[in-house]
Amino acid sequence: MQDHFSGRPSCIQGSQLPAASAQERLLDDHGRRLAALDRLRAVAAECGLGTDPDRDLLVLPEDAVSLLEATGGAWAELGEAIRAFRATLPLLPLHQFGFPADSEDSLAEGSPALRHIGGGVEAWAFQDDEDSVYKFFRPIEAQWIGATFRYEPGEDHALRAEACPGSYRDLLEKLDVINAIGGMPTEVVGVTPEGVLVVKQVLGARLPEGTDTSRLLPPALITWPSRFLRCDRDHPRLAFVRDQAWLVADPHDRNVVRAADGSMRIIDVVAAPVTAAVTGHHPLLHDWLQRVRLDPAAPLLVAPGDDEL
Repeated sequence: MQDHFSGRPSCIQGSQLPAASAQERLLDDHGRRLAALDRLRAVAAECGLGTDPDRDLLVLPEDAVSLLEATGGAWAELGEAIRAFRATLPLLPLHQFGFPADSEDSLAEGSPALRHIGGGVEAWAFQDDEDSVYKFFRPIEAQWIGATFRYEPGEDHALRAEACPGSYRDLLEKLDVINAIGGMPTEVVGVTPEGVLVVKQVLGARLPEGTDTSRLLPPALITWPSRFLRCDRDHPRLAFVRDQAWLVADPHDRNVVRAADGSMRIIDVVAAPVTAAVTGHHPLLHDWLQRVRLDPAAPLLVAPGDDEL
């Protein structure tokens, strides 16, 4: 099927979960998009273009360097990288979704094609006539978007994670994580010239306010031993996605819904990779991460062998 706003292929329609094969293709799409962005960042750096924050790269039109491409070399590579990335994340104006074209705050004015159903600090959510959910992630202070975690070693040797504004790549990675851990299938539809990232998600039924979701989370999420982590968000969990350890948090009652098949699905989180540079100060944490990667039930401490007794 096609998405009726972008005209591009879509596997999401209303509240029906896509087939398993379609969800696998969706996950591949997220991976290809991230790889294309990484290539664009690398080539842009060779051309002396700033890449941090990365908003300016996300909204580059296909012809952004057309006059310089003829010089060959890195500029020609940059043109190719822009087009390859645009194939994974098209530029789409807000008026294509029915929002007014000449407005200081188009999202607030609304769209006749979409019904506003909620939102928070990061994004506004709308529902179309087919009951699909569209989320519009708005940039923060022009450059930042969404949320990620900043890590600091604590005096008690625990890892301290504090939520903070993220980059566009952070947001694209988070959407990849949501799909990879068995969350609600989520497509990236496009980005507007103003930097609003648009995603599409299967509709789920909200849970009663105050629902304890700690026992409803997917098995891909592993509980952190409390001695290892101090986090300012709810229900912090460990996940392994694309062979990378992640801190995933905030799957509270507003970020978990019931899908049409009765399964519980995460629709949003705060997430950030946990790298060796982050865990290097704590050998016990580093050791546990290596073991739990292979066995999610791995204990905090390894029992001593007979020869050590």
